[in-house]
Amino acid sequence: NTKVNPPLRSKEDVAAIKQALKDGTIDCISTDHAPHTPEDKEMGYDLAPFGIIGLETAVGIVLTELVYQNVLSWAQVAEKMSKRPAQIAGLPTKGEIKEGMDADITIIDSEKEWEFKKEDIVSKSKNSPFIGRTFKGCVDTTICGGKIVYQVKE
Repeated sequence: NTKVNPPLRSKEDVAAIKQALKDGTIDCISTDHAPHTPEDKEMGYDLAPFGIIGLETAVGIVLTELVYQNVLSWAQVAEKMSKRPAQIAGLPTKGEIKEGMDADITIIDSEKEWEFKKEDIVSKSKNSPFIGRTFKGCVDTTICGGKIVYQVKE
């Protein structure tokens, strides 16, 4: 659940990353969602491939660790998780909500507190160091090209 490359860092490194996000040194937030089958990840630490799932916890982590700890504003999160990645990837019709752009929208329930449970994971892999952690804020609905492609089932 922790074998990633680059490796997980110290608390001091995490604090430095938060400061770099806050001051604009780091201008983009993404996840290297790298799922592997349970069989691959259970080969022992040395033989297991690098990678963990990240897509299902990205919004919860960003809100819990950055927005609700006053590191970033909501506007900065939208910039760093949507607009700037689209610019870097050269996708001119992505990353903003305005006329002429693709209708790609993520609706977030900003107040929902939830526990990341292994049995709720929908990714190919079930490996994450965040299993059992509680987050505040989650994706409720994802719209891509004007069509709902994900919606929380309650």
